[in-house]
Amino acid sequence: MGALDGKTALVTGASRGIGRGIALRLARDGALVAVHYGGNQAAAEETVALIGKEGGRAFPIAAELGVPGDVETLYGRFDQALAERGERPGLDILVNNAGISVPADIHKVTPEIFDRLVAVNAKAPLFLIQQGLSRMPDGGRIVNVSSIVTRIAFPEGVGYAMTKGGIEALTLALAKELGPRGITVNAVTPGFVATEMNAHRRTSPEATAALEAYSMFNRLGEAADVADIVAFLASDDSRWITGQRIDASGGSRL
Repeated sequence: MGALDGKTALVTGASRGIGRGIALRLARDGALVAVHYGGNQAAAEETVALIGKEGGRAFPIAAELGVPGDVETLYGRFDQALAERGERPGLDILVNNAGISVPADIHKVTPEIFDRLVAVNAKAPLFLIQQGLSRMPDGGRIVNVSSIVTRIAFPEGVGYAMTKGGIEALTLALAKELGPRGITVNAVTPGFVATEMNAHRRTSPEATAALEAYSMFNRLGEAADVADIVAFLASDDSRWITGQRIDASGGSRL
């Protein structure tokens, strides 16, 4: 018996990187995982195939976030996929992982950049939760992926940092509101992880070493490092934890 047997999970941005790691781990623990992706169908299908090779269950869900009707489209396809598979309707675990980062300091950020960051990183998670709650039974789990930039100054991505600060404020507010239903809401804050999102920072051995030096373990994080924490928060073992910001940065800049 896996810790998440009988549970259905939705992981946004699960085609690559941290999202893929989370989807793999939740499936490994027994959950049926909806692998959401925005545009890279091949990568999402690869995630589903990897889960299948391990004996897990998953299916892809396509929906671009940050555009009108995004949440309605996502949940419409989610509900339809469950019905077509003969699965019970509902959502037990929601992981808001999808996000974008645009390098721009206070002198370079534009209204267009900021609006896009807010639409994907803050607005979409808010309404994914809002519309997901009608599908979520009491005792459900919501995990929001934030970032270490809410603790460590990150002026080169000021708009991105603002959206992640908003995610943590949302986490705290909803933990209080949803507590009576036994639904826990927590945030996980990765540091620098060896994913495509950070590839532009690893342009040389020296640049990579500088990123590694942030962590007390002197290495970049791996997707599995974050996924294991999310899996704990998605399980019953975390039932007494809510409204928390869990640092998943390897002790960056302690």
